[in-house]
Amino acid sequence: MSRNRTFGFTLIELMVTVAIIGILAAVAVPSYQDYVRRGALSEAFSNLSDLRIRLEQFYQSNRRYGIGGQTTPCGHDGTANRIDFAGISAKFTFTCALGTGGDDQAYVITAAAVSGPARDHTYTLDNANAKATTKFKGSTVAKSCWLVKGNEC
Repeated sequence: MSRNRTFGFTLIELMVTVAIIGILAAVAVPSYQDYVRRGALSEAFSNLSDLRIRLEQFYQSNRRYGIGGQTTPCGHDGTANRIDFAGISAKFTFTCALGTGGDDQAYVITAAAVSGPARDHTYTLDNANAKATTKFKGSTVAKSCWLVKGNEC
């Protein structure tokens, strides 16, 4: 007796495989994108902390955080000696403002994401080391911590 054996896959088997791959991709891709976004946020946090340390060192030398009326008032002593807030990162823009009314005894540093997976995020850090999130995943928020995932500190 001779048997005819066919090798290969049926259309149903191929469709089940494609469906399984589609389901796995639908779960894995958003999780991976969120993981990459959270990784990009660490750049903002480390640079904010570094700028805070540099401003505290500046304060030790000058007894103030800067001079009002300057383009970048924080870390500016009226000479060429200043802290550069530009060019720190390609993904974030860092700005600094002296306290209310030009108070040179207080400051707020802001990190605003401009590109990359963390765009639409804004974080602040002040002279009292108070951390805040003002924009998270494109939504305006008012949290007294640096949000990374979820919406609670």
